[in-house]
Amino acid sequence: MIELYYWPTPNGWKISIALEELGLAYSVKYVDIGKGDQFKPEFLAISPNNKMPGIVDRDPMGGGDPLAIFESGAILLYLAEKTGRLMPKDVRGRYDVIQWLVWQVAGLGPMLGQAHHFRGYAPEQIPYAIERYTNEAHRLYSVLNRRLEGREYVCGEYTIADIACWPWIVPYERQGQKLEEFPNLQRWFAAVKSRPAVTRGMAVGAEHRQAGPMDEKAKQILFGQRGR
Repeated sequence: MIELYYWPTPNGWKISIALEELGLAYSVKYVDIGKGDQFKPEFLAISPNNKMPGIVDRDPMGGGDPLAIFESGAILLYLAEKTGRLMPKDVRGRYDVIQWLVWQVAGLGPMLGQAHHFRGYAPEQIPYAIERYTNEAHRLYSVLNRRLEGREYVCGEYTIADIACWPWIVPYERQGQKLEEFPNLQRWFAAVKSRPAVTRGMAVGAEHRQAGPMDEKAKQILFGQRGR
């Protein structure tokens, strides 16, 4: 059994989708990031960067004590290696997936996250920041659109690279983007969305998704933290 420390956001969805795709047994431990659960000592023991998701595998590869892993990219790599699925076996194919996974965690996610912040959460509208990150989101969408030309999925076959990228495209309107500008990406987005495991993964914790605007206390918890 794998314990998934989770909240229904793009980074959380990556892991719930992967677990569903792989058919692995898991239990969900909700980490309410708007209430500060990510700063509790028991969660920091799993994820010292106080960010979800995290996992604890009670039956890890190679046996032994339970294995805790944080960072969504590392978790995806581990799950692919544990099961021998969603990752090519040959060196060229493997590193094709790894480089697009790193592209997502180092670029696509952080930049789209900044677009979310300055377009929707910042206490004041800063035109330069809004334009900067909306344009960068557009550039990254264009990179992915070019990559998908002539390919069904990011690396040809469906892999953890698709699982990493797709959840961050879900809130495309909040990022100021229009999918019709990116026909290859739009086709890929629909294809991934239609997968039953993606539907199941997205449904995990759907009842916890925020219905209205974020309150000021939650904003302070999420955006106002300094080192402790």
